[in-house]
Amino acid sequence: MNKNITMKDIADQIGVSTVTVSKALNDKEGVSDELKARIKAIASEMGYRVNTVARSMREGLTYNIGVIIPERFTGPDQSFYLRVYQEISKGLEDYGYYGILHILSSSDEQAQQLPRIYYDRKVDGFILLGQIGKPYIEIMHAIEPPILFLDFYDDHSDIDAVVSDNFYGAYELTNFLIRQGHRNIAYVGSLHATSSIQDRFLGYYKSLLEHHIALRQDWVINDRNEHGNYLDIEIPDELPTAFVCNCDQVAYLVVQKLQGMGYRIPDDCSVVGFDNDIYATLTVPHLTTVEVNMKQLAQTSIQSILSKISTPDTKFGRIVVKGKIIYRSSVAKI
Repeated sequence: MNKNITMKDIADQIGVSTVTVSKALNDKEGVSDELKARIKAIASEMGYRVNTVARSMREGLTYNIGVIIPERFTGPDQSFYLRVYQEISKGLEDYGYYGILHILSSSDEQAQQLPRIYYDRKVDGFILLGQIGKPYIEIMHAIEPPILFLDFYDDHSDIDAVVSDNFYGAYELTNFLIRQGHRNIAYVGSLHATSSIQDRFLGYYKSLLEHHIALRQDWVINDRNEHGNYLDIEIPDELPTAFVCNCDQVAYLVVQKLQGMGYRIPDDCSVVGFDNDIYATLTVPHLTTVEVNMKQLAQTSIQSILSKISTPDTKFGRIVVKGKIIYRSSVAKI
């Protein structure tokens, strides 16, 4: 592949001016979206690469986005956030940006130590992916580069966030269980762990309220400790007919525990999850779950952070990305 392709080569290929090509590749005004897309496609086919060093010097930007994930969400049995990061990294390339992953260690989070990439001015903005403690959010809030929450939010109403529709997804899942005849339904998830777990619980609870089903505190079951480590899930003495789990991995653990106790899924007990990740199909039987639109989460967060970089006063609030229920064989009608 020729690595010395210029904007003029692209302009000659399409039959437009070099200025038009420059505007299209840099997402400037004055070029239609259709022509921009065509120019970018031709540039990619021809092997054009932006000279990021020259562009950085000219525009005062690094063309890097820092993606911070707390260490507790990156263990060997946790792949969700790393997959989201991969989608962000791939999506950023379409805008001439690169994603720099920073795993926030527990010690750095506790010591409120900012990433080295911040001190070295390596990035133009940060995406905080996964629930981060409030003290660390406070110091991130005080820095100059714009920040964006992804897959969580907190009481900092002036920090924009992109989240899955956790509330409505769990609400619909619980409604589905009730339509199948279930009224004894437990929720599995430590409510103080993340905003996602809380919102999924509230969706579950709203469904119970609408169907005049009392919430039983002994059927709200913890799944992790304050450090994010999974617990040995305690199955209630009075077995519910269904469990709404805050994620597929926890649903997998619940199914393993129930089967180890001699129960059959879904004949004796139904189980549903959330995320539609690898655990949804590792579980036997496969899980009914909510599929998180990972690509849309990534694209929305990319567009949001880049808008904040180009226009620092831009505010989006909380952007919700809708998911959908995937129906499988872990639920029985009673």
